[in-house]
Amino acid sequence: MPEATPVRTTGTRPRILHLITDPRRRGAQSLALALHRELRRRGQASALRALAPHPDALPDDPGTHPTTVLGPGRLHPRTLGALRAAARTADLVVAHGSATLPACALALAGTRTPFVYVSLGDPRHWTDGAIRRLRTGALLHRAAAVVAVADEGRDLLVERFRLPAAKVRTIPNGRAADRYPQARDEADRRAARQGLGLPPDGLLVAWLGAIAPEKRLDLALDALDRLPDVRLAVAGDGPERSALERHPGAARTHFLGTLADPAPLYRAADAVLLTSDSEGVPGVLIEAALAGLPAVATDVGLVSSVVQDGTTGALVAPGDPPALAEALAKVLAGDRTGFGAAARAHALAHCDLDVVADAWQRLFGEVCERGGPGGRG
Repeated sequence: MPEATPVRTTGTRPRILHLITDPRRRGAQSLALALHRELRRRGQASALRALAPHPDALPDDPGTHPTTVLGPGRLHPRTLGALRAAARTADLVVAHGSATLPACALALAGTRTPFVYVSLGDPRHWTDGAIRRLRTGALLHRAAAVVAVADEGRDLLVERFRLPAAKVRTIPNGRAADRYPQARDEADRRAARQGLGLPPDGLLVAWLGAIAPEKRLDLALDALDRLPDVRLAVAGDGPERSALERHPGAARTHFLGTLADPAPLYRAADAVLLTSDSEGVPGVLIEAALAGLPAVATDVGLVSSVVQDGTTGALVAPGDPPALAEALAKVLAGDRTGFGAAARAHALAHCDLDVVADAWQRLFGEVCERGGPGGRG
């Protein structure tokens, strides 16, 4: 569906085009949507485009402009042509998600519109082969700037792809705090559970994400099998769902499917659990922290930039169900209110969208002022 014409701004604020892989609500897409929404709220011209459709895409949020899909495939010639045309109305393209990197490098070659690439994940995971690393490095050098969501990720990008240090900036993953309110009291928590069809009483842990191999929901179910007084609410869908619904730990697991708005689940839960084998800085952990939830998470990728072990929750080694169960039991039996308050304070200080958008707007101005590879120099 066509998107309404972006709000034009006065002065020299650049016009921004956010590019996502597809219209699903996943990590890169969620950051792009949050930033797009905040820029428009501030009066800056911002548009959102997706390279290709996806059958699992959710309806657009009420009150937001629908996401325009550019073509039939991520690197289809029609898609690249549409991206090139859309970039003519922008001063800068922000590429969110790995597929958007080659798309921008190809579609914007020879144009005067620079692009910034956002590296949300762990570069050690998504460029684990020599050929892939060389190809990705060549594409990253085409960007006017590269943004990492944690200092550790920035250092890895500079070292792994031999990028100039001045080209790589750290801007945390961000969310709007007012979209993830804390449960006001026990009645509010019960109401959130009732709205989701969950039992009103007892300990409840939230797990959110794609039910795919790398997210390791099986580890969460293994851990749950060791905690007979705890229930698990799973928000998400994916290829492993039907098999995992038959797991012994699924007897006390509620499969909610993909939620258009996860905020009620955060208010309903006592803690959030992340069991992935690889992550960047997961938006789920930021959202949960803003909602005042402690987290138990595998210590992979850049997760430790969000979860402070022993302060906002617990970190455990990946692939260890007994350790997950032990950590979860300690967090649930401990000072959950204290953990949650510390998690919220840390998220507000580092990941609140208001702070994050300020940093992005500074970067937009710098890139457009100096130009860049293929940019307005």
